[in-house]
Amino acid sequence: MLDIKWLRENPSIAQEALKSRDDGIDLAPLLELERHRREAITQAESLKSEQNRLSREIPELKKKGEPVEELLSRISEIKGQVEEALNLQKSLDDRFQEMALALPNIPHESVPRSLRKEDNQVVKEWGAPPQFSFPMRHHLELGEILGLFDFERGSRISGSGFPIYRGPLARVERALLNFLLDQNSDAGFEVIGLPYLVNRETGITSGQLPKFIDQMYHVTEDDLFLIPTAEIALGGFHRNEILQESDLPLRYTAYTACFRREAGTYGIEERGLVRTHQFNKVELFSLTSPESSYEELERLRRQAETLVEKLGLHYRTTLLVSGDLSQGSSKTYDIEVWLPGQNRYYEVSSCSNCEAYQARRGNIRFRRKEGEKPEFVHTLNGSALATSRLMVALLECNQREDGGVNLPEALHGYLGGMKSLEPQLTS
Repeated sequence: MLDIKWLRENPSIAQEALKSRDDGIDLAPLLELERHRREAITQAESLKSEQNRLSREIPELKKKGEPVEELLSRISEIKGQVEEALNLQKSLDDRFQEMALALPNIPHESVPRSLRKEDNQVVKEWGAPPQFSFPMRHHLELGEILGLFDFERGSRISGSGFPIYRGPLARVERALLNFLLDQNSDAGFEVIGLPYLVNRETGITSGQLPKFIDQMYHVTEDDLFLIPTAEIALGGFHRNEILQESDLPLRYTAYTACFRREAGTYGIEERGLVRTHQFNKVELFSLTSPESSYEELERLRRQAETLVEKLGLHYRTTLLVSGDLSQGSSKTYDIEVWLPGQNRYYEVSSCSNCEAYQARRGNIRFRRKEGEKPEFVHTLNGSALATSRLMVALLECNQREDGGVNLPEALHGYLGGMKSLEPQLTS
């Protein structure tokens, strides 16, 4: 959520910044509603003050033996007006909250202004796309040769978009998750085990709700939501808390399954593991003071890049333009690996600084010194990493002519000596 005081004092700057994200955003209705809301608050307070003043006069009039009926009638009338004013205030508050929650974050000044994602800027490349002296196989073909997937039974159990990893691939993913968590822990991030279901307030804190409710799996009876990323749960970890400046920065890493309805249709190039309803991901999440959050963003970015490098995968890092930022982000880097079977780059990590956007929604604050007014923290998040697309990259980039796949050296220690996936022998 944005700072309404800043919006009110800087309407032109705010309007221009938000239009760089979505040309259809118009702040005027929100600011007009906020004006009526403040007027309603003032009116209700004025009426309550008048009601209290008149109520204090009654004992004095009774002492003097003077009639109080007219005064009581006036107090009753004001009481009804107070109730009407409070009802109006609540109605305006609810509408204001709905409109304010729907607004995206303000892009940082360093973010390129454009509505076209094609204008995203490549700021780094590492390695080079693999070259093959034989016909390259798609990861689905490799899966058949190696006995890695069972999409048919996954579909039978849950529907399309819920893949099953079998045997050696399930083992490789477990090794990959442990490698990622160990690396993040060694880099100073505390490992957290999280619930996969969150309540509505936690979803609102992250910015996922209410705008993207149609993209989430909802348990209606309990009003709980399956998380699309661990960021959602981590964002609620310190909701309604006041931290001390000495506590900051707080750095967390968590593995969770992620669940996304992914409404819409996608092309044949995104079949297999490229886009699924359920996948596994390791997340980074930081809470910092405002002045150190952009230094922390570079730390998260570098951690994600280092993980991809240790897995030996060619990648590029892009700085997203304003129109391609997620709802809560002020600045985002995407780390994209090359997938030969798709002949394009795909994101395996997105590192974002949300500044105070989530903290304001979740009331997450810190106090610099005893007795000082609390301030909102800045929150940051980054994938480190999503395993489904990593698995595609590892299979397709490291394949051999015989259909086998060599595994990265970084995973060997987690696999009990297994260094490759070998084709199944057929009789």
